[in-house]
Amino acid sequence: MVAAQTRVRPILGAAALALLAVLLSAQAPKPERVVSLVPSMTEALYAMGAGDTVVGVSSYDTYPPEVRSKPRVGALLDPDFERIIALKPTLVIVYATQTELIQKLSKVGLSIFSSRHAELSDVAASVRVLGQRIGRADKGEAVALEIERSIDDIRRAVAGRPRPKTALLFGREPGSLRSLHASAGYGFMHDMLVAAGGADVFADVKRESLQLTTEVLLARAPEVIIEVRPSPAWTPDHLAKERAVWNALPSLPAVKANRVYILSDDRLASPGPRVAEGVRLLARTLHPDLFK
Repeated sequence: MVAAQTRVRPILGAAALALLAVLLSAQAPKPERVVSLVPSMTEALYAMGAGDTVVGVSSYDTYPPEVRSKPRVGALLDPDFERIIALKPTLVIVYATQTELIQKLSKVGLSIFSSRHAELSDVAASVRVLGQRIGRADKGEAVALEIERSIDDIRRAVAGRPRPKTALLFGREPGSLRSLHASAGYGFMHDMLVAAGGADVFADVKRESLQLTTEVLLARAPEVIIEVRPSPAWTPDHLAKERAVWNALPSLPAVKANRVYILSDDRLASPGPRVAEGVRLLARTLHPDLFK
């Protein structure tokens, strides 16, 4: 049954995921020891009151604070198989793209939950599936509904408002405008921007991300630039210096209008229970008169 889950789950839609969850929960025992390599799903476990089952987390888990004392087992690109096995998990949460790890875990008979977030709607759907899998369907449903309701409230608030042309960036070389990486027209970050009342200048590029040059950015002429920094480690002075880097493009509408923002907040890049908070933060940035 585990093998079937890892083959099928990445291509299923939200409705099919919910059905699969029911089938899985009927056949799989309630896990007592969970290792999670997916920070957003770790958050979901705690949000559903299952934090006491977590015995290992990824190198990048920071929320909730309780995870900081948990053993680390690597991450997407460097999972530590031996470390995972040593923790004696009854369920391992992995990324659906970690095919080699999935094969190794399957060979030793470990139960697997593979996670894949493509669109914003997949976040609540994944929480529901995970809730079913760990025997907390009611808690999963409650968390998922809260995500959906909160995002719907934001959508209603920005409905009918002018949508500023926005570039949502999540990476560049510090101190320069080289190696720019942007959210493109597909995926949960793009959906967050749209839900928050923005018009994605790369909406026509049907990919989750793209690397771009300043020439491409000038051609797209965003009215707003939002840089997402998952770590809140930068000081206000550092943020101001990085924001000043954009003055190298004075003809860019966003620079002219003084609408370049660097948001250092992990809620903007984690497709988990706090994703609606991330949408609200984007909405407050785009429409400050509505969200104070």
